[in-house]
Amino acid sequence: MTEPGTRPADPSDTPAIAGRDAAAPPPAASRRTGLLVTLVLGGLTAVPPLSMDMYLPALPQVTAALHSPAATVQLTLTTCLAGMALGQMIVGPMSDKWGRRRPLLAGMVVYVLATALCALATNAELLIAFRLLQGLAGAAGIVIARAVVRDLYDGVAMARFFSTLMLISGVAPVVAPLIGGQILQITDWRGVFVVLTAVGLALTLLVWRRLAETLPPARRHSGGIGEALRTMRDLLADRVFSGYLLVGAFAFAALFAYISASPFVVQEIYGASPQVFSLLFGINSVGLVAVGQINGKVLVGRVALDKVLGAGLAVIALAAGALLLMSAGVFGHVGLLPTAAGLFVLMAAMGLVMPSTNTLALLRTPHAAGSASALLGTSTFLLGSVASPLVGIAGERTAVPMALVQLSCAVLALGSFLGLCRPWQRKGESSHGGRTAL
Repeated sequence: MTEPGTRPADPSDTPAIAGRDAAAPPPAASRRTGLLVTLVLGGLTAVPPLSMDMYLPALPQVTAALHSPAATVQLTLTTCLAGMALGQMIVGPMSDKWGRRRPLLAGMVVYVLATALCALATNAELLIAFRLLQGLAGAAGIVIARAVVRDLYDGVAMARFFSTLMLISGVAPVVAPLIGGQILQITDWRGVFVVLTAVGLALTLLVWRRLAETLPPARRHSGGIGEALRTMRDLLADRVFSGYLLVGAFAFAALFAYISASPFVVQEIYGASPQVFSLLFGINSVGLVAVGQINGKVLVGRVALDKVLGAGLAVIALAAGALLLMSAGVFGHVGLLPTAAGLFVLMAAMGLVMPSTNTLALLRTPHAAGSASALLGTSTFLLGSVASPLVGIAGERTAVPMALVQLSCAVLALGSFLGLCRPWQRKGESSHGGRTAL
Protein backbone atom coordinates (compact mmCIF):
# COMPACT_ATOMS: atom_id res chain seq x y z
CA MET A 1 0.00 0.00 0.00
CA THR A 2 1.12 3.56 -0.58
CA GLU A 3 1.00 6.32 1.98
CA PRO A 4 -2.12 8.52 1.56
CA GLY A 5 -1.32 11.38 -0.76
CA THR A 6 1.58 9.68 -2.54
CA ARG A 7 1.72 8.33 -6.07
CA PRO A 8 1.85 4.55 -6.49
CA ALA A 9 5.37 3.24 -6.62
CA ASP A 10 6.98 3.40 -10.04
CA PRO A 11 10.44 1.88 -10.58
CA SER A 12 11.37 4.69 -12.95
CA ASP A 13 10.70 7.22 -10.21
CA THR A 14 12.68 5.51 -7.44
CA PRO A 15 16.04 7.12 -6.68
CA ALA A 16 19.12 4.99 -7.09
CA ILE A 17 21.36 4.98 -4.06
CA ALA A 18 25.09 4.37 -4.16
CA GLY A 19 24.96 4.20 -7.95
CA ARG A 20 23.72 6.16 -10.90
CA ASP A 21 21.31 3.67 -12.40
CA ALA A 22 20.66 1.15 -9.66
CA ALA A 23 17.37 -0.66 -9.73
CA ALA A 24 14.58 0.11 -7.35
CA PRO A 25 15.53 -1.10 -3.88
CA PRO A 26 13.82 -4.09 -2.36
CA PRO A 27 11.16 -3.38 0.29
CA ALA A 28 13.59 -4.19 3.12
CA ALA A 29 15.90 -1.39 1.98
CA SER A 30 13.21 1.21 1.41
CA ARG A 31 13.56 2.80 4.84
CA ARG A 32 17.33 3.13 4.49
CA THR A 33 16.92 4.48 0.94
CA GLY A 34 14.43 7.10 2.10
CA LEU A 35 16.74 8.18 4.90
CA LEU A 36 19.71 8.61 2.58
CA VAL A 37 17.71 10.66 0.07
CA THR A 38 16.28 12.79 2.86
CA LEU A 39 19.72 13.52 4.29
CA VAL A 40 21.12 14.48 0.90
CA LEU A 41 18.17 16.73 0.06
CA GLY A 42 18.33 18.26 3.52
CA GLY A 43 21.99 19.04 3.00
CA LEU A 44 21.22 20.75 -0.31
CA THR A 45 18.49 22.91 1.20
CA ALA A 46 20.94 23.85 3.98
CA VAL A 47 23.26 25.58 1.47
CA PRO A 48 21.46 28.99 1.66
CA PRO A 49 21.32 29.25 5.47
CA LEU A 50 24.91 28.05 5.73
CA SER A 51 26.07 30.61 3.19
CA MET A 52 24.13 33.42 4.86
CA ASP A 53 23.96 32.68 8.57
CA MET A 54 27.49 31.51 9.29
CA TYR A 55 28.67 34.82 7.89
CA LEU A 56 26.24 37.04 9.85
CA PRO A 57 28.26 37.43 13.11
CA ALA A 58 31.21 38.61 11.00
CA LEU A 59 29.39 41.49 9.30
CA PRO A 60 30.60 44.20 11.71
CA GLN A 61 34.14 42.77 11.51
CA VAL A 62 34.06 42.76 7.69
CA THR A 63 32.89 46.38 7.77
CA ALA A 64 35.97 47.35 9.79
CA ALA A 65 38.46 45.07 8.02
CA LEU A 66 37.57 46.20 4.50
CA HIS A 67 37.06 49.84 5.53
CA SER A 68 33.58 49.89 4.02
CA PRO A 69 30.27 51.29 5.31
CA ALA A 70 27.66 48.89 6.68
CA ALA A 71 25.37 49.46 3.69
CA THR A 72 28.14 48.31 1.31
CA VAL A 73 28.92 45.22 3.36
CA GLN A 74 25.22 44.34 3.47
CA LEU A 75 25.41 44.16 -0.32
CA THR A 76 27.47 40.99 0.13
CA LEU A 77 24.25 39.45 1.43
CA THR A 78 22.12 41.07 -1.26
CA THR A 79 24.28 39.95 -4.17
CA CYS A 80 24.52 36.39 -2.88
CA LEU A 81 20.75 36.31 -2.58
CA ALA A 82 20.28 37.85 -6.03
CA GLY A 83 22.68 35.27 -7.46
CA MET A 84 20.65 32.47 -5.93
CA ALA A 85 17.52 33.97 -7.49
CA LEU A 86 18.99 34.27 -11.00
CA GLY A 87 20.74 30.91 -10.77
CA GLN A 88 17.47 29.13 -10.07
CA MET A 89 15.92 30.55 -13.24
CA ILE A 90 18.78 28.99 -15.19
CA VAL A 91 19.18 25.67 -13.39
CA GLY A 92 15.48 24.86 -12.92
CA PRO A 93 14.62 24.53 -16.63
CA MET A 94 17.99 22.82 -17.24
CA SER A 95 17.02 20.13 -14.74
CA ASP A 96 13.68 19.58 -16.55
CA LYS A 97 15.61 19.04 -19.81
CA TRP A 98 18.76 17.17 -18.74
CA GLY A 99 17.67 15.61 -15.47
CA ARG A 100 18.48 16.57 -11.88
CA ARG A 101 21.93 15.06 -11.37
CA ARG A 102 24.23 16.73 -13.92
CA PRO A 103 23.16 20.37 -13.34
CA LEU A 104 23.33 19.79 -9.60
CA LEU A 105 26.89 18.46 -9.63
CA ALA A 106 28.08 21.28 -11.92
CA GLY A 107 26.54 23.90 -9.67
CA MET A 108 28.06 22.45 -6.52
CA VAL A 109 31.57 22.38 -8.00
CA VAL A 110 31.34 26.07 -8.94
CA TYR A 111 29.92 26.86 -5.47
CA VAL A 112 33.02 25.38 -3.82
CA LEU A 113 35.36 27.40 -6.04
CA ALA A 114 33.44 30.66 -5.52
CA THR A 115 33.37 30.22 -1.75
CA ALA A 116 37.13 29.70 -1.68
CA LEU A 117 37.55 32.94 -3.66
CA CYS A 118 35.45 34.80 -1.05
CA ALA A 119 38.05 33.90 1.56
CA LEU A 120 40.73 35.54 -0.60
CA ALA A 121 38.87 38.81 -1.33
CA THR A 122 40.96 41.92 -0.59
CA ASN A 123 38.21 44.55 -0.80
CA ALA A 124 34.46 44.86 -0.57
CA GLU A 125 33.98 45.02 -4.34
CA LEU A 126 35.72 41.69 -4.92
CA LEU A 127 33.83 40.11 -2.04
CA ILE A 128 30.54 41.31 -3.53
CA ALA A 129 31.47 39.82 -6.93
CA PHE A 130 32.51 36.46 -5.47
CA ARG A 131 29.37 36.32 -3.34
CA LEU A 132 27.31 36.84 -6.49
CA LEU A 133 29.06 33.86 -8.13
CA GLN A 134 28.61 31.85 -4.95
CA GLY A 135 24.88 32.55 -5.04
CA LEU A 136 24.55 31.70 -8.73
CA ALA A 137 26.16 28.31 -8.20
CA GLY A 138 24.51 27.56 -4.86
CA ALA A 139 21.11 27.97 -6.51
CA ALA A 140 21.48 24.50 -8.02
CA GLY A 141 21.10 22.79 -4.66
CA ILE A 142 17.99 24.76 -3.71
CA VAL A 143 15.99 24.44 -6.90
CA ILE A 144 16.88 20.82 -7.69
CA ALA A 145 16.23 19.58 -4.16
CA ARG A 146 12.71 21.00 -4.35
CA ALA A 147 12.20 19.47 -7.83
CA VAL A 148 13.40 16.06 -6.59
CA VAL A 149 10.81 16.19 -3.81
CA ARG A 150 8.13 16.83 -6.44
CA ASP A 151 9.49 13.91 -8.50
CA LEU A 152 9.09 11.53 -5.57
CA TYR A 153 6.10 12.73 -3.54
CA ASP A 154 2.56 14.05 -3.89
CA GLY A 155 -0.22 15.41 -1.71
CA VAL A 156 0.01 14.98 2.05
CA ALA A 157 3.26 13.02 1.74
CA MET A 158 4.90 15.95 -0.01
CA ALA A 159 3.76 18.37 2.70
CA ARG A 160 5.16 16.07 5.37
CA PHE A 161 8.43 15.65 3.50
CA PHE A 162 8.88 19.40 3.21
CA SER A 163 8.39 19.65 6.97
CA THR A 164 11.01 16.92 7.43
CA LEU A 165 13.40 18.84 5.21
CA MET A 166 12.80 21.87 7.40
CA LEU A 167 13.95 19.82 10.39
CA ILE A 168 17.18 18.86 8.62
CA SER A 169 17.92 22.15 6.90
CA GLY A 170 16.77 23.95 10.03
CA VAL A 171 19.80 22.63 11.86
CA ALA A 172 21.90 24.85 9.58
CA PRO A 173 20.54 28.23 10.77
CA VAL A 174 20.70 26.99 14.35
CA VAL A 175 24.34 25.94 14.28
CA ALA A 176 25.68 28.22 11.52
CA PRO A 177 25.78 31.50 13.47
CA LEU A 178 27.01 29.65 16.54
CA ILE A 179 29.83 28.14 14.49
CA GLY A 180 30.47 31.52 12.89
CA GLY A 181 30.77 33.16 16.30
CA GLN A 182 33.21 30.52 17.49
CA ILE A 183 35.27 30.78 14.31
CA LEU A 184 35.65 34.51 15.02
CA GLN A 185 37.11 33.57 18.41
CA ILE A 186 40.09 31.84 16.78
CA THR A 187 40.44 33.56 13.40
CA ASP A 188 38.94 36.38 11.34
CA TRP A 189 36.01 36.51 8.93
CA ARG A 190 37.99 34.75 6.19
CA GLY A 191 37.95 31.57 8.26
CA VAL A 192 34.17 31.49 7.90
CA PHE A 193 34.52 31.07 4.14
CA VAL A 194 37.23 28.44 4.57
CA VAL A 195 34.78 26.36 6.62
CA LEU A 196 32.01 26.95 4.07
CA THR A 197 34.37 25.73 1.33
CA ALA A 198 34.98 22.49 3.23
CA VAL A 199 31.24 22.00 3.81
CA GLY A 200 30.50 22.58 0.12
CA LEU A 201 33.16 20.09 -0.93
CA ALA A 202 31.81 17.43 1.43
CA LEU A 203 28.25 17.96 0.18
CA THR A 204 29.39 17.77 -3.46
CA LEU A 205 31.04 14.40 -2.82
CA LEU A 206 27.94 13.16 -1.02
CA VAL A 207 25.70 14.13 -3.95
CA TRP A 208 28.08 12.43 -6.40
CA ARG A 209 28.15 9.20 -4.41
CA ARG A 210 24.62 8.97 -3.02
CA LEU A 211 22.05 10.85 -5.09
CA ALA A 212 21.14 9.44 -8.49
CA GLU A 213 18.68 10.59 -11.13
CA THR A 214 15.01 10.99 -10.13
CA LEU A 215 13.67 12.32 -13.46
CA PRO A 216 13.47 9.52 -16.08
CA PRO A 217 14.24 10.47 -19.71
CA ALA A 218 10.61 9.89 -20.68
CA ARG A 219 9.50 12.74 -18.40
CA ARG A 220 12.10 15.29 -19.52
CA HIS A 221 11.40 18.29 -21.72
CA SER A 222 13.14 18.20 -25.10
CA GLY A 223 12.74 21.87 -26.02
CA GLY A 224 15.20 24.69 -25.60
CA ILE A 225 15.01 28.14 -24.07
CA GLY A 226 11.80 28.97 -25.93
CA GLU A 227 9.93 26.04 -24.43
CA ALA A 228 11.28 26.82 -20.97
CA LEU A 229 10.02 30.40 -21.23
CA ARG A 230 6.63 29.24 -22.48
CA THR A 231 6.37 26.80 -19.59
CA MET A 232 7.13 29.56 -17.09
CA ARG A 233 4.64 31.85 -18.79
CA ASP A 234 1.93 29.19 -18.49
CA LEU A 235 2.78 28.65 -14.83
CA LEU A 236 2.53 32.36 -14.08
CA ALA A 237 -0.79 32.51 -15.95
CA ASP A 238 -2.21 30.20 -13.27
CA ARG A 239 -3.67 32.71 -10.83
CA VAL A 240 -3.54 30.35 -7.85
CA PHE A 241 0.06 29.29 -8.50
CA SER A 242 1.08 32.94 -8.85
CA GLY A 243 -0.72 33.70 -5.61
CA TYR A 244 1.24 31.10 -3.68
CA LEU A 245 4.41 32.28 -5.39
CA LEU A 246 3.83 35.84 -4.12
CA VAL A 247 2.85 34.64 -0.65
CA GLY A 248 6.10 32.72 -0.32
CA ALA A 249 8.15 35.57 -1.78
CA PHE A 250 6.78 38.25 0.54
CA ALA A 251 7.03 35.97 3.58
CA PHE A 252 10.66 35.25 2.74
CA ALA A 253 11.33 38.97 2.30
CA ALA A 254 10.09 39.53 5.85
CA LEU A 255 12.39 36.73 7.01
CA PHE A 256 15.37 38.15 5.15
CA ALA A 257 14.74 41.60 6.57
CA TYR A 258 15.35 39.95 9.94
CA ILE A 259 18.42 38.06 8.69
CA SER A 260 20.14 41.12 7.24
CA ALA A 261 19.22 43.60 9.99
CA SER A 262 19.45 41.49 13.15
CA PRO A 263 23.28 41.52 13.45
CA PHE A 264 23.21 45.32 13.67
CA VAL A 265 20.00 45.53 15.72
CA VAL A 266 21.19 43.04 18.35
CA GLN A 267 24.88 43.99 18.43
CA GLU A 268 24.91 47.71 17.63
CA ILE A 269 21.61 48.91 19.14
CA TYR A 270 21.46 46.60 22.16
CA GLY A 271 25.22 46.07 22.59
CA ALA A 272 25.18 42.28 22.54
CA SER A 273 28.30 40.27 21.69
CA PRO A 274 28.59 38.14 18.53
CA GLN A 275 28.15 35.06 20.72
CA VAL A 276 24.91 36.41 22.27
CA PHE A 277 23.62 37.30 18.82
CA SER A 278 24.46 33.80 17.59
CA LEU A 279 22.62 32.28 20.56
CA LEU A 280 19.49 34.36 19.95
CA PHE A 281 19.58 33.58 16.25
CA GLY A 282 19.87 29.89 17.06
CA ILE A 283 16.90 30.03 19.46
CA ASN A 284 14.77 31.68 16.80
CA SER A 285 15.77 29.02 14.30
CA VAL A 286 14.80 26.32 16.79
CA GLY A 287 11.36 27.95 16.99
CA LEU A 288 11.01 27.80 13.21
CA VAL A 289 12.06 24.14 13.10
CA ALA A 290 9.84 23.14 16.04
CA VAL A 291 6.73 24.74 14.57
CA GLY A 292 7.56 23.18 11.20
CA GLN A 293 7.61 19.75 12.84
CA ILE A 294 4.31 20.38 14.62
CA ASN A 295 2.92 21.32 11.24
CA GLY A 296 4.23 18.18 9.53
CA LYS A 297 3.51 15.67 12.30
CA VAL A 298 0.26 17.02 13.75
CA LEU A 299 -1.49 19.46 11.43
CA VAL A 300 -0.86 18.02 7.94
CA GLY A 301 -3.64 15.59 7.06
CA ARG A 302 -5.88 16.96 9.82
CA VAL A 303 -6.11 20.65 8.98
CA ALA A 304 -6.32 22.01 5.45
CA LEU A 305 -2.99 23.48 4.36
CA ASP A 306 -4.65 26.73 3.31
CA LYS A 307 -5.94 27.19 6.87
CA VAL A 308 -2.47 26.54 8.28
CA LEU A 309 -0.97 28.99 5.80
CA GLY A 310 -3.51 31.69 6.63
CA ALA A 311 -2.92 31.30 10.36
CA GLY A 312 0.84 31.54 9.90
CA LEU A 313 0.55 34.71 7.83
CA ALA A 314 -1.71 36.31 10.44
CA VAL A 315 0.79 35.57 13.23
CA ILE A 316 3.66 37.02 11.18
CA ALA A 317 1.68 40.21 10.58
CA LEU A 318 0.86 40.57 14.29
CA ALA A 319 4.47 39.99 15.34
CA ALA A 320 5.77 42.49 12.78
CA GLY A 321 3.22 45.05 13.96
CA ALA A 322 4.33 44.61 17.57
CA LEU A 323 7.99 44.99 16.57
CA LEU A 324 7.22 48.22 14.72
CA LEU A 325 5.41 49.67 17.73
CA MET A 326 8.28 48.73 20.05
CA SER A 327 11.02 50.04 17.78
CA ALA A 328 9.12 53.30 17.22
CA GLY A 329 9.04 53.92 20.97
CA VAL A 330 5.26 53.65 21.40
CA PHE A 331 5.82 51.63 24.59
CA GLY A 332 8.80 53.71 25.69
CA HIS A 333 12.28 52.27 25.78
CA VAL A 334 12.19 48.48 25.51
CA GLY A 335 15.18 46.25 26.06
CA LEU A 336 16.52 43.35 24.07
CA LEU A 337 14.21 40.73 25.61
CA PRO A 338 10.85 42.05 24.24
CA THR A 339 12.38 42.63 20.82
CA ALA A 340 13.88 39.13 20.83
CA ALA A 341 10.48 37.70 21.80
CA GLY A 342 8.79 39.44 18.86
CA LEU A 343 11.43 38.16 16.47
CA PHE A 344 11.03 34.64 17.88
CA VAL A 345 7.27 34.64 17.21
CA LEU A 346 7.80 35.94 13.68
CA MET A 347 10.44 33.30 12.94
CA ALA A 348 8.39 30.47 14.47
CA ALA A 349 5.36 31.30 12.32
CA MET A 350 7.53 30.79 9.25
CA GLY A 351 7.42 27.08 10.14
CA LEU A 352 3.74 27.13 9.16
CA VAL A 353 4.10 29.29 6.06
CA MET A 354 7.13 27.96 4.19
CA PRO A 355 6.30 24.21 3.87
CA SER A 356 2.64 24.95 3.13
CA THR A 357 3.44 27.48 0.41
CA ASN A 358 5.89 25.17 -1.38
CA THR A 359 3.49 22.23 -1.23
CA LEU A 360 0.41 24.12 -2.39
CA ALA A 361 2.29 25.66 -5.32
CA LEU A 362 4.07 22.49 -6.47
CA LEU A 363 0.91 20.39 -6.26
CA ARG A 364 -0.34 22.36 -9.27
CA THR A 365 2.78 21.71 -11.37
CA PRO A 366 3.65 17.98 -11.64
CA HIS A 367 4.49 18.46 -15.33
CA ALA A 368 7.24 21.07 -14.79
CA ALA A 369 8.61 20.74 -11.27
CA GLY A 370 12.01 22.22 -12.15
CA SER A 371 10.60 25.34 -13.78
CA ALA A 372 8.02 25.79 -11.03
CA SER A 373 10.69 25.38 -8.37
CA ALA A 374 12.83 27.94 -10.19
CA LEU A 375 10.01 30.49 -10.23
CA LEU A 376 9.29 29.91 -6.55
CA GLY A 377 12.92 30.24 -5.58
CA THR A 378 13.69 33.19 -7.83
CA SER A 379 10.76 35.25 -6.60
CA THR A 380 11.63 34.67 -2.94
CA PHE A 381 15.30 35.47 -3.36
CA LEU A 382 14.67 38.54 -5.53
CA LEU A 383 12.29 40.06 -3.01
CA GLY A 384 14.68 39.11 -0.23
CA SER A 385 17.49 40.93 -2.01
CA VAL A 386 15.30 44.04 -2.21
CA ALA A 387 14.45 43.85 1.49
CA SER A 388 18.10 43.70 2.54
CA PRO A 389 19.19 47.27 1.66
CA LEU A 390 15.88 48.74 2.80
CA VAL A 391 16.41 47.69 6.41
CA GLY A 392 19.61 49.78 6.62
CA ILE A 393 18.22 52.88 4.98
CA ALA A 394 18.06 54.84 8.26
CA GLY A 395 21.46 53.75 9.54
CA GLU A 396 22.55 51.28 12.19
CA ARG A 397 20.94 52.86 15.27
CA THR A 398 17.25 52.16 14.75
CA ALA A 399 15.20 49.01 14.18
CA VAL A 400 12.24 50.88 12.66
CA PRO A 401 13.16 50.12 9.01
CA MET A 402 13.46 46.39 9.77
CA ALA A 403 10.06 46.24 11.44
CA LEU A 404 8.43 48.42 8.78
CA VAL A 405 9.72 46.20 5.96
CA GLN A 406 8.56 43.09 7.82
CA LEU A 407 5.06 44.47 8.40
CA SER A 408 4.73 45.65 4.78
CA CYS A 409 5.78 42.23 3.48
CA ALA A 410 3.39 40.44 5.83
CA VAL A 411 0.46 42.58 4.68
CA LEU A 412 1.35 42.00 1.02
CA ALA A 413 1.60 38.24 1.62
CA LEU A 414 -1.83 38.20 3.24
CA GLY A 415 -3.22 40.27 0.39
CA SER A 416 -1.83 37.85 -2.20
CA PHE A 417 -3.28 34.89 -0.30
CA LEU A 418 -6.74 36.37 -0.06
CA GLY A 419 -6.81 38.09 -3.44
CA LEU A 420 -5.21 35.45 -5.68
CA CYS A 421 -5.28 32.06 -3.94
CA ARG A 422 -8.89 32.44 -2.71
CA PRO A 423 -8.96 29.07 -0.96
CA TRP A 424 -12.64 29.36 -0.06
CA GLN A 425 -13.49 29.12 -3.78
CA ARG A 426 -11.73 25.74 -4.07
CA LYS A 427 -13.16 24.12 -0.94
CA GLY A 428 -14.90 21.34 -2.78
CA GLU A 429 -11.87 20.23 -4.76
CA SER A 430 -9.90 18.69 -1.89
CA SER A 431 -9.81 19.08 1.84
CA HIS A 432 -6.58 17.58 3.12
CA GLY A 433 -3.99 16.98 0.48
CA GLY A 434 -5.50 16.88 -2.97
CA ARG A 435 -3.97 18.48 -5.99
CA THR A 436 -5.41 21.97 -5.83
CA ALA A 437 -7.36 23.02 -2.83
CA LEU A 438 -5.90 21.58 0.33
